[in-house]
Amino acid sequence: MEVLKECWQVLGLMAPYLLFGFLVAGILAIWVSPEWVERHLGGRGLWSILKASAFGVPLPLCSCSVIPVSVSLKSHGASSAATTAFLISTPQTGVDSIAVTYALMGGVVALFRPLAALITGVVGGLLVSLFAEKNGQKTETSSTCSHCAPKQNRYLHGLYHGFVALPKDIGLALLFGVVIAGAATAWIPQGSFAPYLGGGALSVLLLMAAGVPVYVCATASVPIALGFIHLGASPGAAIAFLIAGPATNAATFTTIWKALGWKTAITYLLTIAVSAFSCGMLFDKLFPSIQWAMPALADHEAMGQAWFYQVAAIVVLCLIGVSALFGKRE
Repeated sequence: MEVLKECWQVLGLMAPYLLFGFLVAGILAIWVSPEWVERHLGGRGLWSILKASAFGVPLPLCSCSVIPVSVSLKSHGASSAATTAFLISTPQTGVDSIAVTYALMGGVVALFRPLAALITGVVGGLLVSLFAEKNGQKTETSSTCSHCAPKQNRYLHGLYHGFVALPKDIGLALLFGVVIAGAATAWIPQGSFAPYLGGGALSVLLLMAAGVPVYVCATASVPIALGFIHLGASPGAAIAFLIAGPATNAATFTTIWKALGWKTAITYLLTIAVSAFSCGMLFDKLFPSIQWAMPALADHEAMGQAWFYQVAAIVVLCLIGVSALFGKRE
């Protein structure tokens, strides 16, 4: 029962912000199509790298669409560097994950995450342009997601994307993250792993290494990171996990290897690893001066018991259930 209570607590804290993220994702789906991205991000040079990384931060692309849209970018004239920048920044954040980060970890982390994603994407793109651009290959592939197909009613499509397709895409992973956080809070005393994860380069490396091979979506990674903090991990170590976990997975790596070449694939992986470690260490350095802006774990309990959060949690569960039964991934 204690685990269920803690899981409900975490879900309640996330739910209002998650619903807001779903709404904004639906709005963005109306106005920002993959074809629009291709039109504006095609081309080469530093400006295209910066735009590709910046556009990837808030875009409501589901996890299945990041890879084909990126490959389509390449086939429509984008450089390997711009394509890599888009691939690195897009899965790290999204409007829903930023909202959930704000709910669970405060405004400082919610701001730090997209900035880290932007910088990581730009750095990765620049490195590819310097060392691996000639290795890229033209790939005549287009996106296979139904998200990319024209819709007769953009507004209905936006609502469907935000409140059906997106919950279906992240629902199971999100609930898994909630269960992990709830179980850690209920079963393991706070700070138990502090001697191993409590700060320093080793703790950041451990959570960065944990995030690289295990794919978890940007939104679901937040309650897991909160669980790590409960166990005693430093905020910087949690940041390293938040960067490495969503940004790396085997499917993306093998696709980059095939479409853009092995040099680009290795550069992509090393960029994420080094950036996750560097950002984690930087955040731990900054933490003493910004600690006041981050909510304490104890502050969550009273907030999560408010009726508004309870109702929002029920709505989120209903959306996940309905989308699982009737929704289609885009």
